[in-house]
Amino acid sequence: MPSSTDDSGVEQPLTEEEAFQLGVSAYIYGYPLLVMDSLRRVTTNVVTPQGTLSPMGQFAHHRRFPGASKRTIAGASLDTLYSLAWLDLSREPYVLHVPDVEDRFYMMPILDGWTEVIGNPGTRTTGGKAGNYAITGPQWTGELPAEVQQVKSGTNMVLLVGRTYSSGSAADYEAMHAVQDQYTLVPLSMFGESDPNLRLDEGVVDPSIDMKTPPRDQIDNLGAGEFFALFSRLLKANPPTPQDAAVVQVLNRLGLLGEFDMSKVSDGVAKGLSRVPEAARGQIQGHYARQKQANGWIVSTGSGCYGTDYLQRALVAYIGVGGNLPADSLSPIARLDGHGKMLTGASSYVMRFARADIPPIAPRGFWSLTMYDSEYFLVANSLNRHSVSSRDKFQENLDGSMDLYIQTESPGADKQANWLPAPDGEFILMLRLYWPKDEALDGRWTPPPVRRTE
Repeated sequence: MPSSTDDSGVEQPLTEEEAFQLGVSAYIYGYPLLVMDSLRRVTTNVVTPQGTLSPMGQFAHHRRFPGASKRTIAGASLDTLYSLAWLDLSREPYVLHVPDVEDRFYMMPILDGWTEVIGNPGTRTTGGKAGNYAITGPQWTGELPAEVQQVKSGTNMVLLVGRTYSSGSAADYEAMHAVQDQYTLVPLSMFGESDPNLRLDEGVVDPSIDMKTPPRDQIDNLGAGEFFALFSRLLKANPPTPQDAAVVQVLNRLGLLGEFDMSKVSDGVAKGLSRVPEAARGQIQGHYARQKQANGWIVSTGSGCYGTDYLQRALVAYIGVGGNLPADSLSPIARLDGHGKMLTGASSYVMRFARADIPPIAPRGFWSLTMYDSEYFLVANSLNRHSVSSRDKFQENLDGSMDLYIQTESPGADKQANWLPAPDGEFILMLRLYWPKDEALDGRWTPPPVRRTE
């Protein structure tokens, strides 16, 4: 039963306002866990791998970049193709094998249930060399083969968000698929078998799962009672960490460490909690304003490793589950032009890159600029072009600078190579730097402004 303690140490029922304040803190803390679980339920609700879906413990390899009709993953990348896999570590560890990818850029962030990056084989971290990694759950205490490295997870729910570079051409798709097919996952008990696929379990389809509504929207549509009941259930397999001691007290006062039931709380507490979802989501979305900003861009290095910055963690989960470590991928975001006005298709813009403005990346890295609508989904347009990147051939100015034209209508045939089509309404730009140099991470470099031309 939710309660507070008075000065004499006697527990007292929570007031409506206390329940509201504590509930907002608990909601923000738990939001990423619920979004993760929603995405897991939707993307694993199949018998065998098909397209972008796959049962638990098996990879779902995205074989082509998504079009604007796909609204499952907010903030989807158009530079690297995903290899996604969900693990349940409650029975035993899983062993991830990655091949030698040679010169192709890739990364394989391993996220726990709270969206913290707990491991990350890849081009930057391991040189793209082959390796085996055992992902172990919080209760596992065993020994691993000598050739297997351990990645410890504090939660039983784990998400692998592999990203492998592709130019998007038919020939490169074929070569890239050969790399994806060498990413494998097997339970530890099957490691070393010649063909472990013969014993992989089929998935079970749950017809009650909503496969149409985007996973994030499913969580945002929950009332307070539904949200906190689901949160309390998920906490059992995905417990807080020792650094979360302060918020654990909040969860305890709200009765979330047991089986939460909204029908069993007082009317005052119920009224307080009922106000929580709207207020908490407002704080999450409003946290944009607290990010480092430059030239209208939000340049945040707070991704993948959050400590106790729960609001930052919730914001990244709202934008798109699977935030990278900035050293792997830095993603400045623009909702405003260089004068602080909202970006909208009612205006036309130019983003000029002088030589000093070109995103600083390591020799094996690259950059891209992607267009999203106001909810971070891709935008349909006549060119079917949703991003431009360092792999494109741009028209340069005489002084070596480069202008990108961001608008709804074509800037003309002579400038079309530099055109990123915009939607009619408000839009968001995301500039991704894969393997950024130190000057991008420490703030010495910032993206040039998006300037309104009409």
